[in-house]
Amino acid sequence: MSSAPIQKSLLPVVAIITDRIDLHRHPAYSVLGGYVRAVSEIAGAQPLLLPACADAIDADTLIDTLDGIVLTGSPSNIAAERYGATPLPAMTCQDPHRDAAVFGLLPALIDAGVPILGICRGFQELNVLHGGTLERAVHAQPGRLDHREGDHDRPIQQWYDDSHDIHIVPGGWLAGIAGRSAAVNSLHHQGVERLGAGLRIEATAPDGLVEAFSLANAAQFTLAVQWHPEMRIDDCGLAKAIFSEFGRACGERRATRTRASRPTFPA
Repeated sequence: MSSAPIQKSLLPVVAIITDRIDLHRHPAYSVLGGYVRAVSEIAGAQPLLLPACADAIDADTLIDTLDGIVLTGSPSNIAAERYGATPLPAMTCQDPHRDAAVFGLLPALIDAGVPILGICRGFQELNVLHGGTLERAVHAQPGRLDHREGDHDRPIQQWYDDSHDIHIVPGGWLAGIAGRSAAVNSLHHQGVERLGAGLRIEATAPDGLVEAFSLANAAQFTLAVQWHPEMRIDDCGLAKAIFSEFGRACGERRATRTRASRPTFPA
């Protein structure tokens, strides 16, 4: 008598937002490989690249399908008009397609309890979504560190070396996985000017700049960091812990979501 086949446990599905780019004069969507690797190898999830195209996104379908989303870093800047500031200079790298996709989708995902991990631009998107503002040149402000990546002639991996310490606020998401302090990399010229409503500071830089926050009243994992943990999953305990905890939260959502979708039969 043959035994029943062992059912493979399916992975949680995690969307990774892309950037809209031009590729050989064609519109295309792009994401750096570090995010895919971190979601797959450390979070233990199935990465799914989400095009930065608002017209191609159906929030209800994604809510029924996704177990998490990563809002990636990017060379592009959020349009300053979205937080009530004067427009950025014309030569500034911007991505209005991503702006439209992210700001159109995020409120529904948050309300539906989808776990969210925001990184660099994603950190700034979550701040702006909640009514916060951005300082467009942190390095030019009195008393601030220069948070930019520095010499571009260095090998790419060196761009992601630790740049400064952070102070982790007790009692938050980050303190639960990282303790009171850590060292992080720094590759940004913009930063939080005013923190959005309902956001809880999780960590600050030595100059006081907000480096991480969470949604204060969200039941789901919702963490945003200004640095780049996706590029340090091989040698940084904090980077691994962030993606591991995010993956755990996504796994819990998958279990809940699939239980709710199973048909019930009368006794």
